[in-house]
Amino acid sequence: MIMTVTARVIAAARSLVPSSQFPLLRPSSYVFAAQKSHSHTLLIRQMSSEAQSITTRLHSSGLLRSQGLIGGKWIDAYDGKTIEVQNPANGEVITNVPLMGKRETDDAISSAYDAFKSWSKLTAADRSNRLRKWYELLMAHKEEIGQLITLEQGKPLKEALGETNYGASFIEFFSEEAKRVYGDIISPTIADRRLLVLKQPVGVVGVITPWNFPLAMITRKVGPALASGCTVVIKPSELTPLTALAAAELSLQAGIPPGVVNVVMGDAPAIGDAILASSQVRKITFTGSTAVGKKLMAGAAGTVKRVSLELGGNAPCIIFDDADVDVAVKGSIAAKFRNSGQTCVCANRILVQEGIYEKFTNAFSKAVQNLQVGDGFGEGVAQGPLINEAAVQKVEKFLQDATTKGAEVLLGGKRHSLGMTFFEPTVVAGVKSDMLLSREEVFGPVAPLLPFRTEEEAIALANDTNAGLAAYIFTNNIQRSWRVTEALEYGMVGVNEGLISTEVAPFGGVKQSGLGREGSKYGMDEYLELKYVCLGNMDRQ
Repeated sequence: MIMTVTARVIAAARSLVPSSQFPLLRPSSYVFAAQKSHSHTLLIRQMSSEAQSITTRLHSSGLLRSQGLIGGKWIDAYDGKTIEVQNPANGEVITNVPLMGKRETDDAISSAYDAFKSWSKLTAADRSNRLRKWYELLMAHKEEIGQLITLEQGKPLKEALGETNYGASFIEFFSEEAKRVYGDIISPTIADRRLLVLKQPVGVVGVITPWNFPLAMITRKVGPALASGCTVVIKPSELTPLTALAAAELSLQAGIPPGVVNVVMGDAPAIGDAILASSQVRKITFTGSTAVGKKLMAGAAGTVKRVSLELGGNAPCIIFDDADVDVAVKGSIAAKFRNSGQTCVCANRILVQEGIYEKFTNAFSKAVQNLQVGDGFGEGVAQGPLINEAAVQKVEKFLQDATTKGAEVLLGGKRHSLGMTFFEPTVVAGVKSDMLLSREEVFGPVAPLLPFRTEEEAIALANDTNAGLAAYIFTNNIQRSWRVTEALEYGMVGVNEGLISTEVAPFGGVKQSGLGREGSKYGMDEYLELKYVCLGNMDRQ
């Protein structure tokens, strides 16, 4: 579905944009500027036309839903209020969705609670078959789901299709794991007793997800929840609710009963408070900022809910002298610039050993310079827009803090000429540990480079943070890779690889990056309670 016309317009516009190294217009350049402005206008019109065409096709497919889902019924907010869902690439409104709050959430919880009684009693094989059907429908509608992700989130279509595959893989994986929930028989200490351990579903689960992966963050939680026998109330981000609604529609088509999957959106604090206050909700699973995660963890104490938290990161990417530079550059680009730098496992700090610092910096900057920025539906686009204006302002704030403290922008460093929330892929040198770029997630396309001398120094720099989600190492020394991996205080480590997420491996962090694990066989345990059963007087005739 990639449009070559859009690609040609983007290419034309880019060819007219002056290099960031020559930002000032000379007197003879006024005609050049006028041409650039005209091309930019054409580009915006083309982007808008293409988005409208895709929106129309999604409406026709039945996957562009604009209502919440409660008890198998599509409903509006009870007071009729709505919020706009915008395309971040051009600012246009895709559709309006309900501005729901406490009353709708309470009804969704009641619906999930009622459905739990029957869903949890189905055989594991039955739940498995329905999840498998859901997976097959997600894959059958892969193109539409990918387009929907690009439309509301902005990432390049190739990445969006990749997320669709990734998101669907969790439903497939947990459809299989549903049949592998095993208990135990324990050898008794008294002869006439028999000791058993059962695994049973937790109950109703509140699922709160972010905007950066509008499908995968849902399926990674809902897959194991449903496989275990739980029911869910999903609150997607108000910025990207449409993918969640499309996935929910397909779950109904797959034969997952009404009330098992519910979706509410709108007033985030009101919805969150309702989920926290309800005694019928027995678990909350959340992906998002550490600050919000702490509030949810505190709020869950009132009813002693189980909590799974996948929170912020501050991932170090350590490039040692003995690394293969080509492998390190490719891996660092993937770890840093995927989804325009808007992932919790992005390489937030790139630590480069002094012996290879200049060589790596030159090769890395050249690769970053070749990244094409544009609308996600454009051919060859590697980086789309940031999610909104607030995200751009955060990036600018971090860059200003760094440059005023002595850092040097080697590449990029400002808003892209495309306007809106597009930002230039940026490389910054001379970054120090006291800068915001080192202390907090920039969540944008900015790569800070920090030199180091020794392995011990690299480990100390890497661990000097409250976060502990993901880390990356590039080295050809197997002993070093093992030694450093063990020393890093992170839940996940990629060695000579920048893309490490997969449904078959546990995803999660340590320290203030969260609690629990998602994906893999370990992900099932987050939705199961252990029940010990003691059978006494078993020797009686």
